[in-house]
Amino acid sequence: MDKNWLSRIGFAVNLGSITLILCATALHAQKDPADPGQPVEMSAQEDHARMMRLLGIEALRPGANPNDPTAPNAVNYDESKATIYPSLPDPLLTQDRKRVTTAEDWWDQRRPEIIELFDREIYGRVPDSTPPVEWRLESSANETEGGVPVRKKELRGRVDNSDYPAVSVEIELTLVTPAEVERPVPVMMEFGFNWGGRFRGRPPWEGEGPTWKELVLAQGWGYAVLIPTSVQADNGAGLTRGIIGLANRGQPRKPDDWGALRAWAWGASRALDYFELDDAVDAKRVGIEGLSRYGKAAAVAMAYDQRFAVGFIASSGASGLKLHRRDLGERVENVASPAEYHWMAGNFLKYAGPLTWDDLPVDSHELVSLCAPRPVFISVGSPDVEGQWIDARGMFLAGAAAEPVYELLGRKGLGTSEFPLIETALTGGEIAFRQHRGGHTAGPNWPTFIKWASHYLK
Repeated sequence: MDKNWLSRIGFAVNLGSITLILCATALHAQKDPADPGQPVEMSAQEDHARMMRLLGIEALRPGANPNDPTAPNAVNYDESKATIYPSLPDPLLTQDRKRVTTAEDWWDQRRPEIIELFDREIYGRVPDSTPPVEWRLESSANETEGGVPVRKKELRGRVDNSDYPAVSVEIELTLVTPAEVERPVPVMMEFGFNWGGRFRGRPPWEGEGPTWKELVLAQGWGYAVLIPTSVQADNGAGLTRGIIGLANRGQPRKPDDWGALRAWAWGASRALDYFELDDAVDAKRVGIEGLSRYGKAAAVAMAYDQRFAVGFIASSGASGLKLHRRDLGERVENVASPAEYHWMAGNFLKYAGPLTWDDLPVDSHELVSLCAPRPVFISVGSPDVEGQWIDARGMFLAGAAAEPVYELLGRKGLGTSEFPLIETALTGGEIAFRQHRGGHTAGPNWPTFIKWASHYLK
């Protein structure tokens, strides 16, 4: 375990009640002892309009319309019209226009610059006063899954809300590890959808054959599932609740406050805190995986928390690994709308009007760059089945444009800027890419990912 991290985190284990307590040793700022009242209640539309007023924005450009090909803002699926802004920000050029030529320059100057820009303009800042988490083991059982004896733990991470009791947050986490392995094992953690018990067996989109969980267990690894919506609701109306609302004491966000993607990534980091104290888990070999909006969150978690060993980013699309500067499928304006703006910092709205996508100080290839030198697998589905809304080529190009940073740090990238044929696996470096023939799922790429990732999670 990292000694510097231990100096910042204290913990105690109560074996009688099977309780694990994680608490930050830093003192929180003193709060007003007066009753702070209830969280501000607003609809997503009301909060979105409030943020526009704060930013002095009168109107936003409409997002891409996928339903009416004759509309003025009809979605574009024509690759020849996609590259409106061909010049990407250079991840190896500092703010004062100096070329980064050494790993030391990257870690000491350029990487912090890029993080600051993502914090301020894209995903938002995590407050320094974010409260600590107390992890409790709710249940533990020995079961069999895919023919493998396993130990299944149901955990709850209760966020300290003593400063603001009107909002409570409990992080839902399931951890499953091989029962007959006596050493700590690698773990793949997924941002999981909470289907409310609608699928008691296998979800219909997973198809035939072993599930991803069974494939992971067969490799000798464990798996974990974190429910992001137990950390932060997936809507704008919930921004004064969840971890964002708790940290803000029920008040609406400022323009550079964190959005849901950063909050979900924060939750994944708190799960990793727990893994560092669980003897069944090799916390230096924990990977993060997510699909769609949770693919976006997995990319953010991987970029910001260097403790994650590998990332499996599936169909993340706009505000994930798709380049913002491309007009194919979903646009910046869609993400800035009342339906999705809560994923992002309020400042992101500026780039849907009056500013343009080309005014963005960073783009998604720099999000991949923040993961360097750790391995990242970019997964997409078939354009005929999944569709082109997520812009598979835009995610591939983001991976390709991050290659110079990986090379600077002594690692390999994709090795090509040519978009590969479907089902062609580019797995020769620390940035990998594969487009499978299925739909909006990571399922068909799990076997390829596991084979590739096994080199790093030995």
